[in-house]
Amino acid sequence: MSLQDFFRAGALVFLAAAAWPSHAQEAPDVMVKRVAGDVLQTIRTDPKVQAGDQQRIREVIEVKLLPHFDFDRMTALAMGRNWQKASPEQQKVLVEQFRTLLVRTYSGALSQYRDQTVEYKPLRADPAATDVTVRTEVIRPGQAAVQIDYGLTKTPAGWKAFDVIVGGVSLVTNYRDEFNEQIKNGGVDGLIKTLSDKNKGPPAKS
Repeated sequence: MSLQDFFRAGALVFLAAAAWPSHAQEAPDVMVKRVAGDVLQTIRTDPKVQAGDQQRIREVIEVKLLPHFDFDRMTALAMGRNWQKASPEQQKVLVEQFRTLLVRTYSGALSQYRDQTVEYKPLRADPAATDVTVRTEVIRPGQAAVQIDYGLTKTPAGWKAFDVIVGGVSLVTNYRDEFNEQIKNGGVDGLIKTLSDKNKGPPAKS
């Protein structure tokens, strides 16, 4: 599965599942179910989103999505062993560039979704667990359903997402292969430059 296909499949529910208010005592699957309907309704009815207004789409993502992701952990997982090779300053830049990359990628996919529905699987996790997986399935009219699972970690600010698995393919693992190749060829600074150049280009198209 290409990164473009990965994002196209996962963008809608990735947004919906992450747009949670900070209710630290609320079970992660309950939060997903409670807010997903509202977010999906916004996507379907907001005329600017439906028209592909990138500024409005970025606003939606900035407000509803980004505060509920652990970007430090996501970036470290995507870097793998190479994370330790980066200085604290480089790590900070990598987190910022990875965050921007995800915003741009999902901005390009968000307006494509209208008629999908989401089915939620029972949460199977120890009540004391601090890392859990919420499993969902996206039903797409006329197309095969897509399984999308979310790796979540419990923080003082509530549950936050650190990975998304679309059709069995992990977002952070998918990026790890790409990041490893970039670091092999140009070091950590080479990866930073590649991400920066990509983030300056035109938004990714879904």
